[in-house]
This record gives sequence, structure tokens and C-alpha cells, in this order.
Amino acid sequence: MTAMAVAAVAVLVALSPDAGAGAGATPGTGAHTLSDAAPAAATAADHTVTFVNDTGKKVWIGSDVNNDGSKPFATLPILEPGQSGTVTIPETAEPGHWRGKFFARQGCTGASGSTFHCLVGDCGKFADHCETGEQPTSLAEFNFDTEDTLAPWYNVSYVNAFSQPVTIAPKDAAGGGGCGTMGCSENLLPLCPPGDLTSWPDGKPMLCTSPNRDAKTPYSDMIAAHCPKAYGWSKQDQEPGNQVMQQCARCSGFTVTFHSAA
Repeated sequence: MTAMAVAAVAVLVALSPDAGAGAGATPGTGAHTLSDAAPAAATAADHTVTFVNDTGKKVWIGSDVNNDGSKPFATLPILEPGQSGTVTIPETAEPGHWRGKFFARQGCTGASGSTFHCLVGDCGKFADHCETGEQPTSLAEFNFDTEDTLAPWYNVSYVNAFSQPVTIAPKDAAGGGGCGTMGCSENLLPLCPPGDLTSWPDGKPMLCTSPNRDAKTPYSDMIAAHCPKAYGWSKQDQEPGNQVMQQCARCSGFTVTFHSAA
């Protein structure tokens, strides 16, 4: 992943007070709106990703893209507890794919554009988008590719760190792939090896950071034992019988839920 740059990617962000009902979205102008719209139809040209904030705390959605021409988002949702927000993936525009990741920024303070800063998932001074790569945090990763008949591919990654439980579930799946829910809803912070754990200012567990993303460690063993459908280290997809990667060739999009780590 490379440093983020602000791009003019039009995105409609829909906020809903119901954490259990993902709000739909269509390509728009980047304006925020309240909506209880149904999920995008399965025939939509671009997939949507709906973020659900089930953490019990305010989160600022962040994103980073691969260094392959994928277009970074200019606007991303800011969600109070129980809210959801939807973005449309710009996968049919040039270069015909979008490969990247989303994460929940937490503990953020300051004025957007100047003093804004997050204790978890910090990615620059803007509240509604990223300008740098993220700091270690839980990730929802995607590969949308119009030239790949098996795409979209998706996975939950705790390779760098575990900040909160994350799950990814396809919307309107119609076969053509496994289309399973990835990740887990269990809070793994209480299981973090003590040397890998950092805490919030009030002393509560905040972040479990991998000591080596490219090797098996007690950290990755903990992830594998309690959340086998998420990456615990970078080469886990090469292990026989692993369950860390999924694809769903026919769906309207995905729901990414950030669960409580309390």
C-alpha cells in the first residue's frame, strides 16, 4: 500500500440510525444524506460497501488503496454508535478495478484539515478521508476487478493489528462463489499476548499489535485459534486448509460490521 492522495471520487454516503440495516447507495456527488434505502440491486454496475458501527463508540471510516491505479476515496462516512454508511466502489471507471482496504479510526480529536488525529488507525489530518497509509488496525480488504470473473475477492486482516472485531458479509448473493461471511465478532483484545497490547488513556485494552506480520508468532496463533476466517499473518493463505480468503462473483456489495471491543 502507498500513501493516500485525495481524489475526486464521487461517493454518496448514506447514514442510518439502525445498525442492523445497511443503507443503500448509488453514485452521487459526495454529499451526505440520511437514507433508509434498500441495498443496491444485484445488476448494479458498481458494488457498494456498507459500514455498520456496532462498536459503541464513534468511528471515522478510513481507506487505503493498492499502488495499481485504484482510486482513493475523497469522502468516507463518519459514524456515531449504531449508524451505518454506504459507499459505491469506483470499479468500472478507469482502470477497471479497485483494490484496497477499509478500517475504523477511533479516538479521534481535533479540527479536520489541521489538528485532526486518531489514536487508532490514524491516516492524516482529515476527518472524512485519508491522506496517508493507516497505522496498524483491523482491516476489511477487497479486490474488485471487472476483468476477473471470480471477483470480488475479500478478506478480514489482523496481520498488522487487532483493534476491534470485523466481519464482511455479501449482500444479495446469487451464487457464483463461496459468498461466505469472513472475520469474526469475538473481541480478541483480552486474549492478546501482554507484550503486544497497548491501552487507552483510561487503561482499557485498545490495540493488539503483531510483532511480526510475516511470521507465525503467539499473536498469529491466537488469531488462528479464535478467528480462523481472518488473516493472523501474511502467509496464512498458503497454509493447507486455510479459510482466510473468499470470493463472491454475484452480489450487489458487502456489509462490513465493526463490532464492539469493550
